[in-house]
Amino acid sequence: MSTDRTRPAGRRDQSGPRSAPSGPRSASNGPRPVPPQRSRRPQPHRPLRPHQWFAERLLAVLSGQRPVHWMLGHTIGEAYDQLAELAPSTPLRATHGSRPVLRHCRGAQPATGVVEAFASIAAGDRVRAMAFRLEQGADQRWRCAAVELGGERLTAGAPGPR
Repeated sequence: MSTDRTRPAGRRDQSGPRSAPSGPRSASNGPRPVPPQRSRRPQPHRPLRPHQWFAERLLAVLSGQRPVHWMLGHTIGEAYDQLAELAPSTPLRATHGSRPVLRHCRGAQPATGVVEAFASIAAGDRVRAMAFRLEQGADQRWRCAAVELGGERLTAGAPGPR
């Protein structure tokens, strides 16, 4: 058993740790040193903007992935009633086994406390458009006030586009 406590167990050579040379290494000087690894700090998570958040929620409800009551408290006026009537028909349902995904979502603020947004939704080779309006209440919370799909306004009692 070795009495040298600085040498790893199983090491038989007599040399100790070496310091790195100050000059560049050539093939005759041995293998090249491994560059130090960059720390991979996770990028700070940017919170979704209100229109992006609502687009994801509306997509989940109108595709049948979530129940309509998931939007309770996030809608105003007749928007919730319209969603409740339309959700069972799932106008944005999956086609040919492909789940619908949000491709793009953009918003504009025509007035203080109002955002009008549009989104494109893809399911397989099919792309649909969705537009919606958000209004900010006195409590500073955003709520959905209107939704349209593919140029047709979603109204209670009217069948959704197929």
